[in-house]
Amino acid sequence: MKEDYQKGRGAQKNTANRFSKSFYEFEPTDHENEKILAPPTQIYKESPKKIISTNNSPDIPFTYSINPYQGCEHGCIYCYARPSHEYWGFSAGWDFETKIVVKENAANLLEKQFLSRNWKPASIMLSGNTDCYQPLEKKLKITRSLLKVFAKYGNPVGIITKNSLVLRDLDILKDLAKEGLVHVIISITTLDENLRRLMEPRTASGIKKLETIQQLTSAGVPVGIMTAPIIPALNSQEIPEILKQASENGALMAGYTMVRLNGALEELFKDWLEKNFPNKAEKVWNQIQNLHGGNVGDSRFGTRMRGEGKIADSITQLYKISKAKYFKDKKLPPFNLTKFRRGGNMTLF
Repeated sequence: MKEDYQKGRGAQKNTANRFSKSFYEFEPTDHENEKILAPPTQIYKESPKKIISTNNSPDIPFTYSINPYQGCEHGCIYCYARPSHEYWGFSAGWDFETKIVVKENAANLLEKQFLSRNWKPASIMLSGNTDCYQPLEKKLKITRSLLKVFAKYGNPVGIITKNSLVLRDLDILKDLAKEGLVHVIISITTLDENLRRLMEPRTASGIKKLETIQQLTSAGVPVGIMTAPIIPALNSQEIPEILKQASENGALMAGYTMVRLNGALEELFKDWLEKNFPNKAEKVWNQIQNLHGGNVGDSRFGTRMRGEGKIADSITQLYKISKAKYFKDKKLPPFNLTKFRRGGNMTLF
């Protein structure tokens, strides 16, 4: 590994913003003291007029989502959301994990939506783009404020996260679970701690994620897992063990997606791969290309999340066999849409 490698960061460079004519390169070296400096985290506040996003993609299993944060300190090098940071005038590289846009008025906007006569109760996912329990949430508590609104109005909520910080809100999650109003999905990409540190440096460890599943399950909160993304020749061989351990710790559902390197992510991931795994970088890259007919940024509905070809078929078969073995007769309970209280808790009195 090179001396200028940025430990604790996924991306090892900035990339040009496709919407900008100019480009800057962060210089991470303190020449006077000959130290390598990581870019500091900066917070940018946004005050949107609405907080619920609508999804029309047939590849994504939810219609509504809320993203209290744009950008993500977790720094996962494979994150499909990286190129979306360019819409904010930032880069998909270091900027994505160091320049975080926060929506402090998210809970107020959600409550306003629930008070609208036009709102019909439906499940909403936290988050559809970046992690709602990324490190900043520990301080800002925007996700917790949103969960309080979901509980107040009795509207179903789904959560997907890689962070054990979700356990902080167990008090609210237990109340939601009693009424059939919550699912928590824990994303487990690898149980190899060395790989995890390089690939998703600021997420919880694999062991911690399994412990989180167990604690949520013990509290009556239904939990599923996502093995996302599966990267051939890097973490694909872990599928059986991940599903086995997740099931043993109480998970009720398992799903997966294949790696897809859209936009600037192609350059970022290839750079990361060559720096961390020089001996097998070519093999991994060729297999990722094979998944998508040579186009690693495949955007076709139906194939972009699953891939195609022999390698994709082999991985899919391994996943199906493992799921049948460890998740037989298991499934998440349906959301209860009858608990919605348009006036909030006030209607109870």
